[in-house]
Amino acid sequence: MSFAERDERTTMSCCAVGCTNPFNKFDKNRKFYRIPSTRTPFKANRRSDWNEQIIKNATICSDHFISGEASDDFDSPDFVPSIFPYSTQSVKDGDTKLERERDETPRRCPDNGHQSTSTSLSPNDCEIEPEAMVPKAVHDDLKQKYSQLHTECDNLRVDINKLKAENEQLRATVRSTQFSFASIQCKAAQVLFFTGLTSALFNWTLHAVKDSVEVVRGSLTLEDHLLAILMKLRLGLTNKDIAFRFNVTQCDISNILRSWLPVLSQTLKPLIKWPSKHAILKNMPNCFKRKYKRCRCIIDCTEIFINRPTNLTARAQTYSNYKSHNTVKYLVGMSPAGAITFMSSGWGGRVSDKQITAESGFYDLLEVNDEILADRGFTIRDELALCGATLRIPHFTRGKKQLSAQEVETSRRLSNVRIHIERIIGRWKTFRILTTVVPLSQVDLLDDIVIVCAALTNICKCIVPRK
Repeated sequence: MSFAERDERTTMSCCAVGCTNPFNKFDKNRKFYRIPSTRTPFKANRRSDWNEQIIKNATICSDHFISGEASDDFDSPDFVPSIFPYSTQSVKDGDTKLERERDETPRRCPDNGHQSTSTSLSPNDCEIEPEAMVPKAVHDDLKQKYSQLHTECDNLRVDINKLKAENEQLRATVRSTQFSFASIQCKAAQVLFFTGLTSALFNWTLHAVKDSVEVVRGSLTLEDHLLAILMKLRLGLTNKDIAFRFNVTQCDISNILRSWLPVLSQTLKPLIKWPSKHAILKNMPNCFKRKYKRCRCIIDCTEIFINRPTNLTARAQTYSNYKSHNTVKYLVGMSPAGAITFMSSGWGGRVSDKQITAESGFYDLLEVNDEILADRGFTIRDELALCGATLRIPHFTRGKKQLSAQEVETSRRLSNVRIHIERIIGRWKTFRILTTVVPLSQVDLLDDIVIVCAALTNICKCIVPRK
């Protein structure tokens, strides 16, 4: 069934067009084959395309077979010779089955008549042989298949581009629906609701602290970290609520609070500034100028609820008879112009107004001829006198049946101006964490919380007394 190997010693050469290889009995690497006979239908089929005049006494050398010798395997590329230096038909790369088989089958490089033993050839090993001849029917069939595949490829590219566009659209939708600062930054009303700040003030605050803080949760941006803290302060939300909104754990929110709040407090504390006497006089509202032009500060105490401590001593020290609850008390001072100018550290709710004023360092800020407005609970007239300052409080009815007309008028005028401290404290407590019951696990952060809230109250919008 194979090509008949010709052993004649007569002078002969390869019949392939363009091939001049002569028969050489000493060349063991090159063989010559006869054209298959027609004794069997199988062999007749192998020579069907050959002219009888041409094949008479014709031989073909082994250089025209890919593996260097003929094969009787119908599926083998060497079933027929396929390597010819001359081709009448040019076929595009990759269009034919023969090309694919040649890529996977060891090639023979006709270099000085020696066969290559390498299973794969690089472009530098030998020159690529010219395209092999294939029947026209096979070529047309492959060309049609190529056209179909090309059309399918174009359609797939269109589908891929549509899917990519749809994917980007879905990603944008997810980003817009997932709660983050990016989802609300273009909505001024929402930024104000969640943070109590305008977008400009939010960016200013972030710029002020960004060099001193770190990212606690990698999936959240710095803006998201600050947003989570301000939502905690402004809305009084629980850690679980905030964690659910940002799709993080409660532990992440707790770590963010403990990492960022001290830095925010330290950065914003200078906004709670004790003004000079000249600054007070320059910005004194008219309602103070008539009777209280020497007023330096209006003071009052406020309390924040906390959970009941388990320690009995702490429970006793924080229990407030006035609020009938465990609280932490703070001394707050404001200027006549309506800015918070003093904020003490936290004390147990049981402490008196007199004691917290004495131990908060408030007296160290006073100067001679200063006038302090306060409530009746501040019995600190003697202590202020030692500083050269004056206390102005409403008159007591203790030991009297009723106040005189002059005392009533004085008390009324004093209440008209002292009411502004209640207003500023009310505005300060629009940060609702100050009106909630603070968990014991967050009581140690309460001093930082009240300072941040007071500083933000000052930069947002101070309540200016009516003139």
